[in-house]
Amino acid sequence: MSVQQPIDSGFGARSTTAEVLAGIDLEGRLAIVTGGNSGLGLATSHALLNAGATVIVAVRRPEAAAEAFDAVGGVEIRRLDLSDQASVHAFADRFAADGRAIDILINNAGVMAMPETRVGPGWEAQFATNHLGHYTLANRLWPALEADGGARVVALSSSGHRISPIRWDDVMFGTSYDNWLAYGQSKTANALFAAHLDALGRDHGVRAFAVDPGAIMTPLQRYLTREEMTDRGWIDVEGNVHPAFKTPEQGAATQVWAATSPRLARTGGLYLQDCDVAPLADGNAVGVRSHAVDPEEAGRLWALSAELTGVNAFRKP
Repeated sequence: MSVQQPIDSGFGARSTTAEVLAGIDLEGRLAIVTGGNSGLGLATSHALLNAGATVIVAVRRPEAAAEAFDAVGGVEIRRLDLSDQASVHAFADRFAADGRAIDILINNAGVMAMPETRVGPGWEAQFATNHLGHYTLANRLWPALEADGGARVVALSSSGHRISPIRWDDVMFGTSYDNWLAYGQSKTANALFAAHLDALGRDHGVRAFAVDPGAIMTPLQRYLTREEMTDRGWIDVEGNVHPAFKTPEQGAATQVWAATSPRLARTGGLYLQDCDVAPLADGNAVGVRSHAVDPEEAGRLWALSAELTGVNAFRKP
């Protein structure tokens, strides 16, 4: 069984995508990166492309992605709106028609601390986008993930998972909405998704990891005002970013490491941080809370997600 404790990877918080990929050849590998046209996703996509992989960038606005990857070879751009289950199914159907296997799936896209928004059948948008969209995507792409064995799925969680466990009594915030509690719940869901997918997929050669990329200033902060970011200490009054923040290449390093490192070849279901396995650290500033890696919570969330979406690649006939 994989153990939630550091393995002395040789990398750290300031390691970059180029450093963790040094000596790794991804020629002939296919990766899908959701939200791969900006922020961490863009840094991840470029890193995988530079290592020789073919990368499918799955985005809401393909025209914006086309500008980001102008004249870059090896990249394919396809439309995917994770808040819209029909869009997720359409993406998966189109990919299935290609008949290709997937080596790496990085569930990178997400939203943070957005105003109360309802999507689909009234679902809270952060849970629906960050978790349910990726849940359906991975399940619909399952045949391509298990096709060749050895695939890895990486789910982007964050330190925000510490804000809230799964709110089983009101997952969709039907009573009182709190934008940060909703974000925290969705990040816990990302971690639990990876834990249970790994438990289900390991016998098929598919391993999954959850990742905390650290603090990075990206378009993820689009719903926050400058005053809010100043109050949180992320920027000063002049707009300068706090020096503890990572660059996109440093922030993306952990998910790239999760997707490619030989050190992780025989393990999975772990929460990673700063290019290493995070310690289990309830109450501490560094590490993962137990509620985000609890196998019973993970199984319960998987069952709820299957019920909500009607999708479960592991449902017995």
